[in-house]
Amino acid sequence: MDIRKLDRAAVLETVRILEQAGPADWDLPTPCSGWTLRQLVAHMTGQHHGFAAAAAGTETDLSAWRPGALGDDPLKTYRAAAESALAAFAPQGVLTREFTLPEISDTRRFPATVAIGFHFLDHVVHGWDLARALGVSLDLDGETAEAALVIALRVPDDERRLGPDALFRPALPPAPGARSLDLVLTTLGRSPDWTAPAAL
Repeated sequence: MDIRKLDRAAVLETVRILEQAGPADWDLPTPCSGWTLRQLVAHMTGQHHGFAAAAAGTETDLSAWRPGALGDDPLKTYRAAAESALAAFAPQGVLTREFTLPEISDTRRFPATVAIGFHFLDHVVHGWDLARALGVSLDLDGETAEAALVIALRVPDDERRLGPDALFRPALPPAPGARSLDLVLTTLGRSPDWTAPAAL
C-alpha cells in the first residue's frame, strides 16, 4: 500500500481521538513521560509542520520542528497542522523527493517513502498515546498495524535510546502472542499496559 495512505489513516485517527477530548482533558498525563495531553499535541503539531516543510523541499533547522502553540482551540490548531502535512505529502511527485529531517540526522537526506514512514510510525504510536490518555479506543486495522511494525523493527535499539531526548526508549519484552500494535509499542519501549498514575 502507498505509505501516504497508511500515514493518512494514522493521522486522521489522531484527529478523531482528539475530537473526544473535553476542556479538562488537556492536562491529563500521557504515556510520554512528563508530558500532558496538551504538551504531547503541541509536539505532534510541531512534527506536522516540520514534515510539511521537509516535503516542500524547504531547508529547515530544528526551529521548524518545535512544539506548536495550541492557543485557545487546541483541536482546531492540531487539525490544521495535520492537514498541512497530509497536503504536503499529496502531490504526485513527492515520492521522488528526498527529505531533510534534522531531528534524525543533520547530514543525511531521506527518500520520501522512508521519511513519510517515520511520520506514519510516529502517529501510530502517538495515536495510541492519545487514546490511552483519554481512555478511548485506537481504531487502526491490522494492515496498518503490521506496516507500522515493519518500520518499528528497523529503528536501531542502541545507546541513542538512553539519552533524555531519545525519540524512543529501549525495547521491552513482548507478551506471548502479542498483536501487531502491541509489538510496535514494546519494540519502541512502551508498555501496552500503561495506565495513568493515580492522582494524589
